[in-house]
Amino acid sequence: MKDELESAVLEVLRGGRYILGPKVEEFEKTVAEYCGVKYAVGVANGTDALVLSLDALGVGPGDEVITSPFTFYASAESISRLGATPVFVDIDPKTYNLVAGHIEAKITPRTKAIIPVHIFGQPAEMDTINEIAAKHGLKVIEDACQAIGAAYRGKQVGSLGDAACFSFFPSKNLGGAGDGGIVVTNDEELAGRVRALRQHGSLKKYYHSFVGYNSRLDAVQAAILSVKVKYIDTWNDARRQKAQYYNELFAGTNVITPVALEHVRHVYHLYIVRVPNRADVEAALKAEGIGHGVYYPVPLHLQDVYKNLGYQVGDLPVSEAASHETLAIPLYPELKEEDMRTIADLVKNAVSALSAVD
Repeated sequence: MKDELESAVLEVLRGGRYILGPKVEEFEKTVAEYCGVKYAVGVANGTDALVLSLDALGVGPGDEVITSPFTFYASAESISRLGATPVFVDIDPKTYNLVAGHIEAKITPRTKAIIPVHIFGQPAEMDTINEIAAKHGLKVIEDACQAIGAAYRGKQVGSLGDAACFSFFPSKNLGGAGDGGIVVTNDEELAGRVRALRQHGSLKKYYHSFVGYNSRLDAVQAAILSVKVKYIDTWNDARRQKAQYYNELFAGTNVITPVALEHVRHVYHLYIVRVPNRADVEAALKAEGIGHGVYYPVPLHLQDVYKNLGYQVGDLPVSEAASHETLAIPLYPELKEEDMRTIADLVKNAVSALSAVD
C-alpha cells in the first residue's frame, strides 16, 4: 500500500485541510455504509467515541452504566469521566464477553445504559442485551473498538445498538498512523449531538449550544484509513484462517484456544490462549524474541481506581481467573505458517513441561 498511502497523505498536505473537512466526510460515509448505518462521526480516538456517545445520550452524575470488567480500561473510564458509575457483570469463560443473562440482576433505578464490549473481535450476545435494554428503557452502546468487520447473526457490528464506537489505534485490525475513532448510529439526533460535542458544542463556528470537547478526526488519518478500509475484509479473512490453523496446532493439548460461536463472525483482533502456567509460557516466548501480551492482568473491578466501588476478590470469579491465565500470541494477516508452528511448539512445550513436573 506504500504508493497509495503516500499519495493519499500528500494530497491532504497539499490541500491544506487538516482537521475534519472532505477527507473526513468521505471516510465517515464509507464507514457508515460498511456498518450498514445512516451516520458516522469521526472523533479523535476510540475512548472519546465512548465518552461522546455517553454524553450525547445524557449519561451523567448519579447514573450507572453496565459493562464488562474484562476489557481495556477505557470502557469503564468513559463512564467515570462523565461522573457516572460503571457496574460490572462477569464474563463467559469461553468467549470472554459479558454474560448477557447476568445483566438484569445488576439493573437499578439509576441504570442508564449498557456497554457490551465485543472483546478480542467476537460480538457479545446482542439479541439478549437489546431485549433487556428495551424492557428497562436503557440505551445500548457497542464498544466495537476491537471488532470492526465482525458480525452477529448476519448483521455488521456497529449496527446492533443505539450507537457503536470504533478505535483506529495503530494496532487495531483497521489502524491509522496515530489515534482516531468514530461513532456510528442510525439515530439522526444522536449523530448531530456527537458531531457538535466533538467541536466544542458547536455546529456553526463561534456559536456554542452546550459544553463540548475538542475531539476531531484529522484529515491525514482519514486519508490513511480510507485507503486501508478497502482491505479490511481480506485482512480479517486471513486472521480467521490463521486462527483456525493455530486451533489445529493446539488440538489435543492443555492449551485452551479461542471459541468462535456459530452465529458470529469473529475477526480475531487478538488470538488469546489460556494456559495454567502463563509466566513459563511468556518466558519461553521472550527467550526466542517472540512478541506476546497479557490481556488483561487486572480486571477492572479490582483496579485501584475503583476501590471505592467496594468490589472484592472473588466477586467476579471468571474474570479474575481469566486475568491470571490468558495470553495473546502473534496473529496478523501476513504471519507465516512456519512461524506459527514455531510459536505453537514453544507454547505447547512450556505447558507440557508443567505437566511433566506435576
